[in-house]
Amino acid sequence: MCNTFAIQHENEPVEAKNAEQEAFNPTTAILEHIADSHYWHVGGELSIPLPIILFTDKGMEDFSGGNFHHGHEAYQGKYYTYKLIEDKIRVVNAAGEVDKEASSHIYDFSITKNVLAMWLAGIILFVIFFTVAASYKKRKGKAPKGLQSFIEPVIMFVRDEIARPNIGYRYERYMPILLTIFFFIWINNLLGLIPVFPGGANVTGNILLTFVMAFIVLLVVNFSANKYYWKHIFMPPVPVWLYPIMIPVELIGVISRPFALMIRLYANISAGHIIVLSLISLIFIFKTLWIAPVSILFVLFMDVLELLVAFLQAFIFTMLTALFIGTAVEEHHH
Repeated sequence: MCNTFAIQHENEPVEAKNAEQEAFNPTTAILEHIADSHYWHVGGELSIPLPIILFTDKGMEDFSGGNFHHGHEAYQGKYYTYKLIEDKIRVVNAAGEVDKEASSHIYDFSITKNVLAMWLAGIILFVIFFTVAASYKKRKGKAPKGLQSFIEPVIMFVRDEIARPNIGYRYERYMPILLTIFFFIWINNLLGLIPVFPGGANVTGNILLTFVMAFIVLLVVNFSANKYYWKHIFMPPVPVWLYPIMIPVELIGVISRPFALMIRLYANISAGHIIVLSLISLIFIFKTLWIAPVSILFVLFMDVLELLVAFLQAFIFTMLTALFIGTAVEEHHH
């Protein structure tokens, strides 16, 4: 996180450094940190440029993000000249001005920091669960040991406190998706709390990721729904003359529940990052080391709190998913 601020200072022109009031913009630094990026800062001045993959109206382009030199230089591709402007790739003309018409036909499928962080979380999950599965095969009938003894209580918690109470006797069918959601969110939340590589990516605070997860929940819930669920929506237990009002309301409810999941996870994780970064920004805003101990203490307190939030958000998303599935597969509505 501090690296974000340091790099911002490093990239400022000499004139800006002389203008003390313009030397540091906390809003820009915070937004840069929580946004996705074509670089992954490792530490100090070192950063990893990530692959750029673009689909243009003339064909596909792929090159390294290092060609942009952190947005200071344009890159001449096969079809257009590209420049990184506020972490967005734009087509520029010979004068360096943005070509809005050509830029509108650019579709960015690059391997960004968030994508790489998700792959990293996937690898961690793969290693964890294959290690645990191997332990179960080797130690049949024996007490859990090592990583198995840590993961088993968590799996039991998801089963006994989330799946069974909310879904009922059909819970086993939905355990794979509930466990995947819980551990994917939890691992990514924890990785996001690490201030340096391989952490620091705001994956679960990305609205596109939470949208995809909420959309998957929407599909699972509605494809699992039985006749009682659909009857409650299209033939609610109210007088017939109220159907024109109640049916649209029920249909809105079908969409709004996963929408609430999307917003809740995105807002809570992003808010945590913004608060921590704002506390660090106080050092740069007041330009005195006297504020540093206070700022660091509050940051440490927030980081401890964020450890709890990382678990709570995974728990809430998974529990509400189980609850929505439970309402869709329930055989008798009251």
